[in-house]
Amino acid sequence: MERPSPLPSTPASARPAKTPREPVAAPTADETAPILPLARTEVPPVDERVPDAEGASLRDVWRASRARRRALSAEVRRFTVRQRRRRRVWIGVGAAFLVMVLGTAGAAYSPLFAVEKIDIEGASSLDVAAVTDALSGQIGTPLAMVDDSAVKAALVRFPLVESYTLEARPPHDLVVRIVERTPIGAIQGPAGFTVVDAAGVALSTTPEAPAGQPVLDIAGGPDSAAFRAAGRVVRALPDTVRAQVTAVSASTPDDVTLTLGATGSRVVWGSADRSAEKAIVLDRLMAKSPPDRVKEYDVTSPEAGVVR
Repeated sequence: MERPSPLPSTPASARPAKTPREPVAAPTADETAPILPLARTEVPPVDERVPDAEGASLRDVWRASRARRRALSAEVRRFTVRQRRRRRVWIGVGAAFLVMVLGTAGAAYSPLFAVEKIDIEGASSLDVAAVTDALSGQIGTPLAMVDDSAVKAALVRFPLVESYTLEARPPHDLVVRIVERTPIGAIQGPAGFTVVDAAGVALSTTPEAPAGQPVLDIAGGPDSAAFRAAGRVVRALPDTVRAQVTAVSASTPDDVTLTLGATGSRVVWGSADRSAEKAIVLDRLMAKSPPDRVKEYDVTSPEAGVVR
């Protein structure tokens, strides 16, 4: 293998001639080095200075955080628009209902709905005018503020009143529904004849036996079990039979006896049990066999009524 021949060297004639350097004279003791002025560095104004890296970083973080919060709030508002709409609707409905309730309550308790008229219903034996006059203190009172205790205090003076209910009829009417006590007969005493109901409450007293009321001869008086049994029997009688009864007697709860009309026919009733059935049987027996032809009806056993 042949090696390439080295490049030929440049001939001396072709080389550039060297310029001789001039000798530099060394400074003498009297000579000093020249003084060079210092270059002045221009300081930029405050507004053109480079901002502090740490301060810039905090501001950027704060701005980014605020932008993120704004974006998050916008997303929340976008996804909850229906919920907020429903909430506004419910708030509006609630506010309207509250206004309606407050307005109704205000009107109900105002003089616009004050009592101007009192109607008494259910009174047959009572004096309606007297009852109305006793309740006149409620005139001018708003219907919603009628005092039930005051009404009770006014009606308790009437023995015939067993119970009552109040009804407000706007704008100005107050209705009092009265249930009267049902008298079962009269008990003879030192003061005369006292009409009583099934509970033994005295309704009225007259010197002579009141017409249409049977005379009660009950052992033990109004507080006895015999009186309670007799009261149940009289209340179970049909009106047609009840009108013919002139006397009721009982010495025990199991021997209630009725006396019919001027004929003096007796009805042996027995106890107050099954009084409704006994009343039906007695009515049928009296229809077939009138009291003027019968001395005694026995309905102590409703399945087999006996006529004597």
